[in-house]
Amino acid sequence: MKGNGSLLFKAGPAAFEDVRKHGFSVDRIGTIAGASGGAKWLVLSQVDRVIADRVLPKLAAPVHLIGSSIGSWRHSCYAQSDPLAAIDRFESAYLDQTYSPNPDMQEISGKAREILHHLFDEHGAAQVVSHPVLRSHIMTVRSGFLTSSDSRLPLSFGLTVAATANLINRRALGAFFSRGLFYDGRDLPPFFDAKGFPLQQIMLSEENIVDAAAASASVPLVMAGVENIKGAPKGVYRDGGVIDYHLDLPLCEPDRLTLFPHFSERLIPGWFDKKLSWRKPNPQHTDRTILICPSAEFVSRLPFAKIPDRTDFLRMDQDQRMQSWRKTVNACRELADDLADVMDNGRLAARLQPL
Repeated sequence: MKGNGSLLFKAGPAAFEDVRKHGFSVDRIGTIAGASGGAKWLVLSQVDRVIADRVLPKLAAPVHLIGSSIGSWRHSCYAQSDPLAAIDRFESAYLDQTYSPNPDMQEISGKAREILHHLFDEHGAAQVVSHPVLRSHIMTVRSGFLTSSDSRLPLSFGLTVAATANLINRRALGAFFSRGLFYDGRDLPPFFDAKGFPLQQIMLSEENIVDAAAASASVPLVMAGVENIKGAPKGVYRDGGVIDYHLDLPLCEPDRLTLFPHFSERLIPGWFDKKLSWRKPNPQHTDRTILICPSAEFVSRLPFAKIPDRTDFLRMDQDQRMQSWRKTVNACRELADDLADVMDNGRLAARLQPL
């Protein structure tokens, strides 16, 4: 079966050996990871439905959900009492978003809040923070002196300096941003004391989860940072992908596995690393990871032969973008069927490739 199907299944060395020796069982999953990526999540919305239906009910507590940006929004659907209904609400609101011809930061931020309102609905926040099995954790960044303003000129300057520092050494980003981890305190995750960058640890609650999710997706220069988050140190909180774009973190306990539904085979440590082909995650962090992503062949059959992304707002008119995104979501039922077949018929070990 290797090489067939619309999805790729890849594993770090320890996960690869583990599954090949012992097979795959859902109750071995200890962490589910969700990366930043904005509209790229649409290629996973059908896969998320299979995970909600086939995986989530079989998990053994506690299972940690760690997401930055759109990854944390997807996980906020997972951890509601009816995750399929939450995914439906999220997808519908996301596909229906519309803007004026030249939206400013406030309009875009307001639209994000509207989408979150639909995602969480009336009781979602309480359900997420009290889920009996899942432990939700949201990664943001807390802005430093040069990156705390939302005014375009000073923020652009601060980001340019930060990008230059990152080019020399990724850890230099710590002079401009610190990690802001909103965590479920019932069971501390493996990344609770993650090294490499200054870290703020903030207890996640029903009162701050929506603000944390909004902050985690607040792309600098596109959306306004979020201030005055309840329970968090004062400051401006932004997109967690700035440091943890694809979650270069110690994700998993030694005896469990990380499931990572993702947009592509490539894992990029931070937002500023997207064009740095040599910048790769710490291999220890992916050692026990099973990554699931669309194959290049499948992506070539999507509208415009690409996964949706934020540039679609600029290169397509509103109707064209909405039509393209809906076609993509419909096409991705093929991914869902492939994943369901693998899960239902125990084919993961046969499909697994090295990450």
